[in-house]
Amino acid sequence: MTSTTLPSPPLDLSALLAEHGHVLLYDGVCGLCDSSVQFILRFDRKRTMRFATLQGEVGQAAFAQFPALREVDSVILLRPGGVAVRSTAVLQVARYLGGFWRVLAAPGWLLPRALRDRVYDFIARHRYRVFGKLDACRLPTPDERARFLEGR
Repeated sequence: MTSTTLPSPPLDLSALLAEHGHVLLYDGVCGLCDSSVQFILRFDRKRTMRFATLQGEVGQAAFAQFPALREVDSVILLRPGGVAVRSTAVLQVARYLGGFWRVLAAPGWLLPRALRDRVYDFIARHRYRVFGKLDACRLPTPDERARFLEGR
């Protein structure tokens, strides 16, 4: 008897967001993105944000459901109220973190999104040159590992 691998059902992003609330998709090989995830892990008092790479199953499901996201290659914030990309995703993360980070990021909301996104895109274009590409990421602690949706 031969064994056959059945295809897994497509990932249901709505159910994932209903369960976790906020999911940050990030470039899994980017040094800046990895540092940003470590920053959020450190300052997330609610400890509810989850993480997944753009290259993984959750990222690919997001691209399938929202094809326009394929143009974004650095950070995407999925949340029950919708999807935030580029500078808006960064500002939404600061709002999510609350306290000092929310206050620090507040002036960013006053700038036109087109201007914010131009600055964001400039940084994103040069991120590998400045922050490098990773061959491997820091291993998360057992407590942190539960917050990553892939590789558990």
